[in-house]
Amino acid sequence: MWPSGRHLYCGSRDLPKHISFATCICNLSIAHPTLFTPEAKAQESCKPAVVGTGTVASVRDGRTVLLTDGREVRLAAIEVVDSSRDALRSLVDGRELQLMRLGSDQDRYGRVVAFVRIGDAQQSIQEILVAQGQARVAARIGDKACADILLRSERVARAARRGLWADPNFAPLRPEHLDRIAAARGQFALVEGKVLSVRESGATIYLNFGRRWTRDFTVTILKRHRREFAVAGIDPKGLEGRPIRIRGWIEQRGGPVIDAVAPEQIERVE
Repeated sequence: MWPSGRHLYCGSRDLPKHISFATCICNLSIAHPTLFTPEAKAQESCKPAVVGTGTVASVRDGRTVLLTDGREVRLAAIEVVDSSRDALRSLVDGRELQLMRLGSDQDRYGRVVAFVRIGDAQQSIQEILVAQGQARVAARIGDKACADILLRSERVARAARRGLWADPNFAPLRPEHLDRIAAARGQFALVEGKVLSVRESGATIYLNFGRRWTRDFTVTILKRHRREFAVAGIDPKGLEGRPIRIRGWIEQRGGPVIDAVAPEQIERVE
């Protein structure tokens, strides 16, 4: 708002002649610094398609709600824990939700898969749960800007030991702790450590965290996904010698493995 009391935008024809566009932007950045932060830019860029609304009849579990019209909605992009159900109920029970889609609109069980928010709220319920430490970011989000928002919220919650992050069992695993990784087989987990080497064989890129692939932890990326990773700013070869955090489902193939099918699974650790 300018001294005249009117709400004007920097591109407005009514902008006072003595105020240039550059000066306007500068004044805005001083008066409202959060408008120009990476967080604000990501929030502005994360625009899932709105596909409908519905009122919550009940909460089935930490990421599933039943609507009054009989539809079942599965919250996209998060992995939950036992306490997530109560947290979700406190947020959405009886409320009208806006349903937003990034990828597939249904899962194999016929449930609507969506980002959800209450009315015109800026934050999604997923972001709120992650920020509370009541959920972890899933392996695949489907949009870099939306993934950045969730991952940033998760990092803050983890640093503050909120919710599930107060439990050391949820801390990122170390690749050298093979017994702990083996115990997590078939489970969703985070692993954090330095990539020792990057190798290619056949249709697969291997991020090796140890020297013996038959027993040490490895991350695999199919070569056909290389372009998708590059667009997101991740060059697998450039990760050699770098510490990263990887999220996904632990499998056992020789040694423990996480298959990276989406770039948001990999975070660089400074």
